[in-house]
Amino acid sequence: MEINRIVELLKDSFGDAIIELAETKPDPYLKVNKDRITDICSYLSQEPQLGFDTLMILSGMDLGDKLAVVYHLYSLQHKHRIVLKAELPKDNPAVHTVESIWQAANWFEREAAEMYGITFIDHPDPRKLLLTEDWIGCPMRKDYVYPESWHGMPLKRPADEK
Repeated sequence: MEINRIVELLKDSFGDAIIELAETKPDPYLKVNKDRITDICSYLSQEPQLGFDTLMILSGMDLGDKLAVVYHLYSLQHKHRIVLKAELPKDNPAVHTVESIWQAANWFEREAAEMYGITFIDHPDPRKLLLTEDWIGCPMRKDYVYPESWHGMPLKRPADEK
């Protein structure tokens, strides 16, 4: 199914929660209201003519003045794909989990949580995945300041490698 038809179906069901289609290359994306992400994803997964049964990747993004969660979805049956983007305020970056829809979201969301500081509401296992429990800060944020050391061990920062 073509992206424009998918967008039509979503607008019919969710109205203003479907904000805009950005026709970027190679992957156009659909900006959606963060507060409706669970409903939208559930619909995309369960609607027979859409059948988005695969969450290929979920990632965080730092857009400078805000954060975003990006969802790359695929339908094995219909062989179509869509990319959703939910933008979040930097001072309270929270969005509901989609782990109950696609179990693969579990680790993707955990990674985005610790790397960007995004809270995934109702996530069943919010433990850190990559960093130690005592790590401070979110290393993928553009404003992250690397510590000089960690537990007395000096750390190299990207600027030091130039």
